[in-house]
Amino acid sequence: MADEQQHASPSGKPPALGPEESARLVEFARAFKAAARAVTLYPDGHPAIVATLGRIAQLTAAAALPAPLTLVVLPDGLVQDGRVLPRADSAVTELAVLLHEHLIGQLVVNPGGDVNGWREFLRLLGRSNESLRAEGGIAQVWSMTAGRHVEIREIDYSEVLRERAGGDAASWDRVIANCLQGGASLDEADIREIVALSEDGDRFGDFMATLDSKAGSGGHTVGARTAAVLRLLKTVTERLAKNDKIDPAQRDAQEAQEATMANLATAVGHLSADTLIGLLAQGAGEGDDAQMVQDVVHRMSEGTIAKFVARNVIVGDTPTERLAQAFQTLVRDAEERPRLLALARKDVAASPLGSTEGFEEVWNQIAEKLLASYSDQPFVSEDYSRELSSARTQALAVENVSDDPPERMSAWLKTVATTALRGLDLTLMLDLLRIEEDEDRWGGLMTPVIALLEDLLLVGDFDSAQQLIAVIVREARGGTSTKRRQHAMIAADTLVEGAMLRHVTTHLAEIDDAQFDRVKAMCVSLGVVLVRPLAETLAVEERLKTRERLTSILVAFGPEARKTIERLKASPNPAVRRTAIYLMREFAGSEALPDLKELLDDNEPQVQREAVRAILKVGTADAYQILQKALVSGTPQSRDAILLSISSVRDERAAPLFVHILRNVDYRGPLQPVYMRAIESLGALKDAEGVAPLKEALYKGEWWAPTRTRTIRTAAAAALARIGTADAFAVLEEAATSGPRGVRSITRPYLAEAKRRSPRREGAA
Repeated sequence: MADEQQHASPSGKPPALGPEESARLVEFARAFKAAARAVTLYPDGHPAIVATLGRIAQLTAAAALPAPLTLVVLPDGLVQDGRVLPRADSAVTELAVLLHEHLIGQLVVNPGGDVNGWREFLRLLGRSNESLRAEGGIAQVWSMTAGRHVEIREIDYSEVLRERAGGDAASWDRVIANCLQGGASLDEADIREIVALSEDGDRFGDFMATLDSKAGSGGHTVGARTAAVLRLLKTVTERLAKNDKIDPAQRDAQEAQEATMANLATAVGHLSADTLIGLLAQGAGEGDDAQMVQDVVHRMSEGTIAKFVARNVIVGDTPTERLAQAFQTLVRDAEERPRLLALARKDVAASPLGSTEGFEEVWNQIAEKLLASYSDQPFVSEDYSRELSSARTQALAVENVSDDPPERMSAWLKTVATTALRGLDLTLMLDLLRIEEDEDRWGGLMTPVIALLEDLLLVGDFDSAQQLIAVIVREARGGTSTKRRQHAMIAADTLVEGAMLRHVTTHLAEIDDAQFDRVKAMCVSLGVVLVRPLAETLAVEERLKTRERLTSILVAFGPEARKTIERLKASPNPAVRRTAIYLMREFAGSEALPDLKELLDDNEPQVQREAVRAILKVGTADAYQILQKALVSGTPQSRDAILLSISSVRDERAAPLFVHILRNVDYRGPLQPVYMRAIESLGALKDAEGVAPLKEALYKGEWWAPTRTRTIRTAAAAALARIGTADAFAVLEEAATSGPRGVRSITRPYLAEAKRRSPRREGAA
């Protein structure tokens, strides 16, 4: 990192490599990528390995590489001698990612590397980080080989964090000391560094392993090490809780918090068995710390647990009994343990331990101890255990008997079908919710209830889902106790914030009207908390029928939803603002005019157009007055935008507005363009209501403004001719025969043209 800063340009961006150097770097990256893939996928001697290794050896030979190639590795790019590629290249980016994943911060390629040397280096990159870290890190492992054509510098994340902390070399050591000793509280900069590091589970796990290791080597007890880890986790979770309180409505923020909690779970898997057991003991208690530990541990995936076992087996300094205790505490289900141990065995087999003689025997002994420590004797009586053992034999005997008739087999299979099992789950949940009297246990049922609800909505079983939601809603609105009501309200919020709407929306276009009525009733029963997610879903939905049904659900909420929808008009998302306009028009009618008036000045043309259409649909004198005032008082830009929006509405809704403009807007002032646009639009709409105001416009004008008068009269005559009704012809004929001289001269050509287009009308006249 220091090298990059030295070579950086004054603007902070490294200078670009020249064409020749860029081409050499790109070619090297592509050859490296191909060789790494071949060494990983194919056995020795395969033609692909021979060809790819030969190519990279040729590129790095003394004749082709006159000087060492020094590359600084960034997370998404390479810096050669302080300079970068002028344009990003995918091969270079992928090489940087590969090296960075193996904690390589700098790579120096010396001229003269042969095929065997490159094969050994690429094999090293094919190993897992855990196995390399168990042997001291990739730099130490590579230094013990005979290869000298490649030099690597391993990333020291403590140094990286020190640079990020502003150059304070003692800052990261202070963080570790504070966690271990419980001394002075961490300052804001330290907390930000810890939270930033927690965004990567493996890196945060490396730091926690370092903390654990330093605590052990420093003579700290297991209790002190556990307390240090606990304090580190609390630092991150408290900051997450603080951010959540700031803006709990941001779904992206909630997803980021959930991802961070998953990273903490991954990091916990890097702890030693003793420290993890101490942490699990903390989670078995009560209070906020215990709940926090449970939240983290419950997010540990199967892969994380398997890697925890493999890591401790590879290191080899963990007593098997302690490892078994930690493993069995993490995996309560004895039937799941063999499968997780099989996952762990793959990681151990990929390490150097897996290539040693007698590995299978060693692993079998460890696995036997990890599995054999558990006994169900305290929970199962001897008689019952004997019955369980005999049941297995009876099941095999039943399987060998095939005298059941097909209809009986078919009926039995239906009882274990997915729909039948789902129905049993529903019945069980409803019964438990009804008979459970303990409030805490009743609240604990909400997690499986929400999971079952999401499954039911996913498959479109709305009848069953409605039964569960009815229970939640009933308790949330008038439960038997305050605590149970709180549990129900939290469950409803969790359901709304989860995948409910996504699952429901996928079925709206296909279900029949009766099913849709049930879906609508189910959504409305959850209350106005669903209005905002529904409106946001409607804003991005493109299917017509789905949009119609989403709108119908929103309208069904009635006046209660109006306040929520009115708040959506301030959304930074134009699509959401347009949806808010559409819904305000459906909900409030003329009462929404003040809100619609504000949106006429929106900087998004589509939002302006929707506001104009909504006002036109209201269609009252107040609505037209609002548009007129907006045209009079608005800027030329907003006036043009509103006129364009009005002109785009080619139906009968716009005609009354144009009539209103002709009779109320002064054609002699700055709004003459508005007046002229109204004349043209009435002619384009061909609406009979436009004949009378166009006749008035035909006779308007002053002798001292002949140009303006002629322009207005010409536009009015043309519009009447376009309308082409009997009344329009009558106005033109009257003007052409008995109107003032100026009107007659303007009208006659349009009357003649109209008669040519409609000869039958001329004969009738």
